[in-house]
Amino acid sequence: MTVQTVLVVGASRGLGFALADEWLDRGWHVIATARGRSDELAALAERHDDRFEIETVDINDADGVRALRNRLDGRRLDVLFINAGIARAIEESPATASERDFLDMMLTNAFSPVRAAEMLRDVVSEGGTIAIMTSELGSIANANGGWQLYSSSKAALNMLMKGYAAKNAADGHTLLLVAPGWVRTEMGGSEATLSIEESIPLVVDMIAASRGKPGLRYVDRFDEELPW
Repeated sequence: MTVQTVLVVGASRGLGFALADEWLDRGWHVIATARGRSDELAALAERHDDRFEIETVDINDADGVRALRNRLDGRRLDVLFINAGIARAIEESPATASERDFLDMMLTNAFSPVRAAEMLRDVVSEGGTIAIMTSELGSIANANGGWQLYSSSKAALNMLMKGYAAKNAADGHTLLLVAPGWVRTEMGGSEATLSIEESIPLVVDMIAASRGKPGLRYVDRFDEELPW
């Protein structure tokens, strides 16, 4: 049986780490990236050294992402999953927030993930999947909830991916914007309704179920299309 390969960008902790761990448990070969040393990833490598690789890259560093692409030359990914996100000034509005905080969120949450998808798309196999973590807070049609500036960055991500999908329709890739739900992580907070263990296996199931369905879809953890 051919072992499938996934690259998880942003896997040092939280949801990205859980995704890498879940795919390893399912027998996949996993390439996981972190900005620097991650003790958690190192421990995972000790348990799965034959099917696990760690790469160092900062998604906001275009040269670093390009170097990663060059290191992957000749490889073929079945899934590319990009997990990137920061939340700052979550209770603030444009009238009170720091411009730097907003720009940092736009760079990390929207611009850099789509740029990475563009840079890495040609190492994703024909019929493969490119997925990016988003948030239902970024929905424009369903404009409920707070975190105004963070939500704006995720809405920008969704719009950038719409443009990416139109530009690269001939690729035949399955393109997914994945909303994992409100998960208890450092970013989601302790009041979130889902644990990582409740969310991530369903996210991986959804990605598997979407295989071979080219074009862009916005989905949540229950494989239901969101009201974008």
